[in-house]
Amino acid sequence: MRVAIAGAGNVGLFIANDLVSAGHQVQLIEQNPTVVERSHTAEGVEWLLADACEVASLRQAGLERCDVVVAATGDDEDNLVISLLAKQEFGVPRVVARVNHPKNEWLFNQNWGVDLSVSTPHLITALVEEAVSVGRLVRILQFEGGNVGLVEVTLADDAPVVDHAIKDLDIPRDATIVAVVRSEHVVMPRGDTIFEAGDEVLAMVTHDSEDDVRRILTGG
Repeated sequence: MRVAIAGAGNVGLFIANDLVSAGHQVQLIEQNPTVVERSHTAEGVEWLLADACEVASLRQAGLERCDVVVAATGDDEDNLVISLLAKQEFGVPRVVARVNHPKNEWLFNQNWGVDLSVSTPHLITALVEEAVSVGRLVRILQFEGGNVGLVEVTLADDAPVVDHAIKDLDIPRDATIVAVVRSEHVVMPRGDTIFEAGDEVLAMVTHDSEDDVRRILTGG
């Protein structure tokens, strides 16, 4: 897989080194020469000293050959411009964008070419809620501009699905149970999987099906 990463700050560098160590082709695009000079990357990371907000720079980077583009700069406006150019001008299949300020998260959607946005503050909040909440559906990640999400709930003792099999539940067609974590072990869900109190249930839902899944799993 070929990945272009715009922004060589701490976030961009970490992603680049991680992906290269996993065997992927990675190119870092950074416009600040000082940042490039002081950065340490794993062997195999390609560098391009250029402004990723310029079409000419992205053409020089060969974005049309990339499978994924990551807009990881520290500026939300730049990340939106990079995402839009990657999708509209170069047809990149997958565009991932970093959200620096949570108040801007609503902008990071398909209208700006973003397939997946990552807001660290919101992610931390969700993980805290996931760790301490029982009987409450928590959205962990969102995709497709918020139209699809990964949700989690720890089943309370009185959850309506306890002692029931998945096949007996009226799960919406546009939602699916993807995993059940039980006593620190992952149970791959099948039709005859029976829920138990304390199970951590992970599900993929759409915006339209999320309320139905919440009602089925929590009764709320």
